[in-house]
Amino acid sequence: MTSNLSRVLVLGGTGKTGSRVATALRRRDLSPAVASRRGPVRFDWADRSTWEPALAGNEAVYVVDSQGPDASAEVGDFAAAAARARVRRLVLLSGRPYGEIAGDGWLATEKAIQASSLDWTILRPTWFAQNFTELPEFFGTLWSGAGELRMPTGEGRDAFIDLEDLADVAATALTEEGHAGRTYVLSGARSLSLGQAVAEIAEASGRPLRFVPVTEDAYRAELIAAGHPDPFVDGLIELFRHIREERGAEPVDGVREVLGRAPRDFTDYVTRTDFSAV
Repeated sequence: MTSNLSRVLVLGGTGKTGSRVATALRRRDLSPAVASRRGPVRFDWADRSTWEPALAGNEAVYVVDSQGPDASAEVGDFAAAAARARVRRLVLLSGRPYGEIAGDGWLATEKAIQASSLDWTILRPTWFAQNFTELPEFFGTLWSGAGELRMPTGEGRDAFIDLEDLADVAATALTEEGHAGRTYVLSGARSLSLGQAVAEIAEASGRPLRFVPVTEDAYRAELIAAGHPDPFVDGLIELFRHIREERGAEPVDGVREVLGRAPRDFTDYVTRTDFSAV
């Protein structure tokens, strides 16, 4: 499909996904508006006075929600503001587990986007390969003195997606026709357990890293001791249970459907990552 939208706002533009989406758009010779709480294009979910200036002049928006308790209401109000600003298209970052875990609460933000008057596309990726190096809140123990990743996932597998693939899919959905009203489930090429993933990283990095499976109760106690609130802990454990029970283990064709090529393998992420910087 031919590219037809050129003015794109990227929320969370300095984060894990947004920064890569912005880079993917630049590869298309576009100049995305990179929004963050402290950047030149200021956007803050908690400060609605930042919404309208950020939206002005843009045709499409990559939406990363606040992850807060009011996220779905915020996204619904933001979509209405985007419509008033004459935005044409919204592309929402969601998650594969959200569509596979029982309970409407997981899909509330998606429903807010779907209820808007704009063209929308929803991206449901699996867990990110880059979480191993770019999510210190939960994966940082892998790189600590102990070199251990403690998770309640057992031998459960996930088809970790490379964020470069997610960024390419998002850039395509933001700028090309044919993706309105679509929900794309995205994964990597191969399923691995966290133990297998850590073993690959250990070999590539030359570090004595290991995965340590723990029970949900033990993991809950560790998170509570670290100061995380109960509702957050409950949600995170449910997401890890999704891995343990292998409800999203099978690779899917979303990346190929959008890009016309196979997704990158986990090894691609491992071989190009500079683990000495972690």
